[in-house]
Amino acid sequence: MMHIVEITTHGAPEVLRVGQRPVPQAGEGELLIRVSASGVNRPDVLQRMGHYPVPAGASDVPGLEVAGVIESGDADALAAADLKVGDRVCALVAGGGYAEYCVAPVAQCLPVPAGLSDVEAASLPETFFTVWSNVFDRAHLQAGETLLVQGGSSGIGVTAIQMAKAMGATVIVTAGSDDKCAACVALGADHAINYKTQDFAAEAMRLTGGKGVDVVLDMVAGDYVAREVDCLAEDGRLVIIALQGGTKSGFDAGKVLRRRLHITGSTLRPRPVAFKAAIARNLRERVWPLIEAGRIKSVVHATFDATSADGAANAHRLMESNQHIGKIVLTWSK
Repeated sequence: MMHIVEITTHGAPEVLRVGQRPVPQAGEGELLIRVSASGVNRPDVLQRMGHYPVPAGASDVPGLEVAGVIESGDADALAAADLKVGDRVCALVAGGGYAEYCVAPVAQCLPVPAGLSDVEAASLPETFFTVWSNVFDRAHLQAGETLLVQGGSSGIGVTAIQMAKAMGATVIVTAGSDDKCAACVALGADHAINYKTQDFAAEAMRLTGGKGVDVVLDMVAGDYVAREVDCLAEDGRLVIIALQGGTKSGFDAGKVLRRRLHITGSTLRPRPVAFKAAIARNLRERVWPLIEAGRIKSVVHATFDATSADGAANAHRLMESNQHIGKIVLTWSK
């Protein structure tokens, strides 16, 4: 048996409870990880509240990213991935991450970057897979272009800042306080806009000399979309990855036509293993060396003991307070 954090019913953070389940078994193309740390992400909160249904076949235990040691697995798949039992890995999973043991597709696992702890490694997969997929694969951000990141101090935000800068882009971010803006600049953002005191669209146009930004990474949607359309450059790309501002958006479609804008969006969790495997290969080849060289770093704001009575609940409360900068991680004491 193993300890898990389970959602006893949909509701506030206190519905999270420490429970027990049988240790899962790795199947074909999978491995079993003895988990040291589990990342906490906004989708976990939405699942807890009943707003994010679990994909078919995925565990109902929350948690989309883990780090730890390979306990067992498909020998052929491990060999093909240049991994073996006993290796430290981090993994993107479709569920089941809030647990002492977690099964993951081998293709969605990456070695822990040299020099990183398991806590730091557990903060990587969800945001790094998401940013690569949306900013680089979908929006095709290029060196010399300008990226606008909504919510620069979030886990997604701190990843997007560092990854885009490492790839040669100019980065503008929005954040909800001067302190958060300063933290984003310290991580490499070229400009930070306090969206509570400034009009981000007008500021983005001013900062780009009236040209506009080439790519927007949007976690808000709602009424932000119209303003994002206003501040996109010709042939600009808007990628929507979350709906914190609501699902309804109104914008000037004429601007989309005249400036040849692209508006797209995606979700990652329900995508097939092959899709995520392609992202993992790009990360291992192009981003992991940057982490190991110190050019991109893990940003962990706080850790909580997953086995304590209120550890996971407090982690979710912090996530919902929006007071964190970077990632929140649960730890599993052995």
